[in-house]
Amino acid sequence: MSIDRRGFMMAGAALAAGAGLAGCATSPAPSAAARRIPGVSTFRLGSWSVTSITDGHFERPLAEDFVRNAKLAQVQAALREAGLPTDRITIPLNVFLVDTGPRKVLIDAGTGSFGAPTSGRLLANLGAAGIDPVSIDTVLISHFHGDHINGLRDREGRAVFPNARVMVPAPEWDWWMDDRRMNAQPVDQRGGFMAARRVFGPIASTVERFEPGRELLPGIVSMPAYGHTAGHTMFMLNSGGQRLLYWADLTNIAALFVRNPDWQVSFDMDPETARRSRRRVMEMALAENLTVAGFHLPDGGMGRLARQGSGYRFVPLAA
Repeated sequence: MSIDRRGFMMAGAALAAGAGLAGCATSPAPSAAARRIPGVSTFRLGSWSVTSITDGHFERPLAEDFVRNAKLAQVQAALREAGLPTDRITIPLNVFLVDTGPRKVLIDAGTGSFGAPTSGRLLANLGAAGIDPVSIDTVLISHFHGDHINGLRDREGRAVFPNARVMVPAPEWDWWMDDRRMNAQPVDQRGGFMAARRVFGPIASTVERFEPGRELLPGIVSMPAYGHTAGHTMFMLNSGGQRLLYWADLTNIAALFVRNPDWQVSFDMDPETARRSRRRVMEMALAENLTVAGFHLPDGGMGRLARQGSGYRFVPLAA
């Protein structure tokens, strides 16, 4: 996969800011108790519970180059159609906790205290939901952007989830932990590499690196969806025949990139590979009637896809 220089620079900026399968027609069912906690929604998936926990959001002015291959007027029209502001963008941040009974599995770790003032809400919301970070025994990482890994370690360098085994995609590790690749970049473009070393350096000998495509835990299978980063990985959850696809950063804002899957967000390191991954995965999700979850999807981040024109529409699960 080729990573273009502009894509790499934009991904670095994002890091600094954040410093087949058989179909199943049954949706996860909401848990009434969790719905009463703002920012936390729990759904049943077979015998498991899946909890969406907001880590807050990013907000930024809408820049001309936020979508690489669409004119600003087109982007504003899509936002207007969705009833969203046309001068700024709000990017949700959703972390997911899967309780399988034997295990508590966190999927991605949020921004921690390294993001914008509007982010870093994960620990507070875990506490509001009565979930102790020490009870989490596994953390799965989809990719190494800062809003997904910085929450693993606090500003004093302490592990936030001290009892968790940490599992990461091998292609991500190989990209971001490569000293020669880092040193080949200008000093001001090394933020993502340095963040990965801060987070993973102290536990480098125990981090478990997996090749996407294998089952990581009973009922949890990793799936490659490259392009956003070199090793960007999704996770398919299956409990009792009910399935949920966590697609991580396959899309950014749903009103733009679910509705127009060929549009390319400036954060994608290999935009064309990311576009192909998006098309492939969304078509699979629609054909197989999958429930999907995404780090940047709205309204708790879980829902279904419906076809709309040449793209799709994200329909959140009822909460």
